[in-house]
Amino acid sequence: MSELNVEAASGRTPPPAALPPLVGMSVVLGTIALSLATFMNVLDTSIANVSIPAIAGDLGVSPDKGTWVITSFAVANAISMPLTGWLTRRMGQVRLFTASTILFVISSMLCGLAPTFSMLVLFRAVQGLVAGPMIPLSQALLLSSYPKSKAGAALGVWSMTTLVAPVVGPVLGGWITDNISWPWIFYINVPVGIVAAVVTWAIYRRRETPTAKLPIDKVGLGLLVIWVGSLQIMLDKGKDLDWFSSTFIVALAIIAAISFAVFIVWEVTDKHPVVDLGLFRNRNFTVSSIAMSIGYGLFFGNVVLLPLWLQEYMGYTATLAGWVLAPVGVLAILLTPVVGRLVDRLDPRWFVTASFLVFALVMFMRSDFNTQASFDTLLTPTLIQGVAMATFFIPLLALAFSGLEPERIASASGVINFTRLTAASFATSITTTLWSRRAALHHAQLVWSLTANPQAQQFMAQAHARGLSTQQGAFLLNQLINAQAYMLSADDIFWVSGYLFVAMAFLIWLARPGARNLSVEVSAGAH
Repeated sequence: MSELNVEAASGRTPPPAALPPLVGMSVVLGTIALSLATFMNVLDTSIANVSIPAIAGDLGVSPDKGTWVITSFAVANAISMPLTGWLTRRMGQVRLFTASTILFVISSMLCGLAPTFSMLVLFRAVQGLVAGPMIPLSQALLLSSYPKSKAGAALGVWSMTTLVAPVVGPVLGGWITDNISWPWIFYINVPVGIVAAVVTWAIYRRRETPTAKLPIDKVGLGLLVIWVGSLQIMLDKGKDLDWFSSTFIVALAIIAAISFAVFIVWEVTDKHPVVDLGLFRNRNFTVSSIAMSIGYGLFFGNVVLLPLWLQEYMGYTATLAGWVLAPVGVLAILLTPVVGRLVDRLDPRWFVTASFLVFALVMFMRSDFNTQASFDTLLTPTLIQGVAMATFFIPLLALAFSGLEPERIASASGVINFTRLTAASFATSITTTLWSRRAALHHAQLVWSLTANPQAQQFMAQAHARGLSTQQGAFLLNQLINAQAYMLSADDIFWVSGYLFVAMAFLIWLARPGARNLSVEVSAGAH
């Protein structure tokens, strides 16, 4: 009794007794609720992308300004995600997750009801802010639901939602915008979020984690907001403003670099850091974070590039382009449970190596695409990519969490997901910029090669024979050259991505074996 009084006096909630895994319908419903919340969260990172023209038109702003609907969510989400560990220690996993989900539902409703563009951007920022802890905590709560021997399977269930949602997002968002109206891309979160919050609270409220009244690291939090916000805005606006030829982009880069350096020094030396950077002293966590960031960044950058190329230069509709990407979930869903069962028994590094090599194969296959590629040709690499996705998330998380103290799992999950999503932002900006610049180079080379080419003269003669003027014929020829230039540029990016994935297959072996004790560590850390 005296021990409990000491805990209460110190502001700490005493840890609960060791809780058994969930059984029966509880584990089924708990898994469904957590997966729905994760799916809803990840879906909202991409569902608005294809709706920007409609949103901008309805609210009376330019499409360029309309991208702030995406940027505001991304910036706020990136800021709040690494705070998960600190917030968990203050509130507890179950209360924080349930509160985040409810606030996500409310902010989604407000986004749909926003009467002006400024209000929409504000509500999207709130939505991103409250969404940050949801993904890391869904991992931790899901792991607490399963026996120690099935921790890998639990991660497998979680990873399937993060694989499917980014692919479904653009297709679903486009369909809703075309057939209903854009506010419904936000309204659909309301029933899903309510179900997820109610079921989660009903099942997990008696499984709350210990809490403590930790002081607020105001300096660290302020620095985090400054450098992450500056970096995200720089990445989002860099391409439109021609990167470092813009004073605005240069200023953002300087602010981000300085505040990041000060943030690192402050967080390493502060007694109660808002982000636990000490995690990077763990070799497996560092290697896994790097591999996860670069691997996911390469994957996401190519996921952005492929539908852009298909829609702009291959004549595909948004829906058809979405179907080219959709099959990635087929083999991923089938194989992920198998990988989840085996990851505790085998060295996770072998799975990660296989994942990166299959990714490399997919990229090399895409590097041979041309403007005559059939739908089946485009589909085949995507289908194979499902194997890589199935062996990507679970083994890397297993390596990242191995060797960490149980109470640091929530912090580790928040940090590694933050680095993953930040890398995706980098990759999106870098990929689209390189695509445009390489296309300009290929365009110039193609024009030079056609200057004295008799085929160009024959084309112009045929254009004149069909009643086209010289100017119209030149325009049509330029369109054909553009299509070839952007195709060659996309092939370049696919080719380089393939070799980077090969390099990542070697990098992962810098991690130590020994993640097979993951089930013990994460199941303890989830309580």
